[in-house]
Amino acid sequence: MTEAVSGSTAATSADVARARAEIALSLPTPLVELWEVTDGLMTDAGVTVYAAECIGERNSTYEVAQYAPGFVLIGDNSGGRGFLLRADGSDSAVFSSDLGDLAPDDFEVEALDFASWIESLGSEHFR
Repeated sequence: MTEAVSGSTAATSADVARARAEIALSLPTPLVELWEVTDGLMTDAGVTVYAAECIGERNSTYEVAQYAPGFVLIGDNSGGRGFLLRADGSDSAVFSSDLGDLAPDDFEVEALDFASWIESLGSEHFR
């Protein structure tokens, strides 16, 4: 699905378990599968997929459970736009939203599935 980020290792099972506990929702399977390869990533353009160790804090900070129940904030574009997956779907589309407006009615579809979205980022641009 992607190449490991330079210097990055896979998330540990303890990191994933802690992330599950902090989110208090099912973690999307494609995200966990990415973490088995690399614990988060960042592209040259600033698109970030959060590491297991910080996903709980990011979801808490942006109050995702309150404003977008059933979704998990999985990353951002380093410019105020977040990327989300449905927590209950293993084949969820990737959605984006302004981080100041996490109303699901305003979400935009970035890709029909996580793997396609990761591929669209272009692994040659990963840091």
